[in-house]
Amino acid sequence: MTTQQIELSFVNTQPGARAVRYERRRNRAQWWFRQMRLAVDRAMDWKPVPQARPEQIYMPLTGGQL
Repeated sequence: MTTQQIELSFVNTQPGARAVRYERRRNRAQWWFRQMRLAVDRAMDWKPVPQARPEQIYMPLTGGQL
């Protein structure tokens, strides 16, 4: 069993690193949404598909049912 206290150090963290990370994430999100808007703006308008012809189906009656 360890009887020593574990120490958590913040020596490697730089002041403002959180703000830089936030800014980077925000820039990536803005880029992504810009790309999605471009894709929507460039999308083609499709003509609606014409209605299908009526289809006649033969259903045999089994077991003497009418």
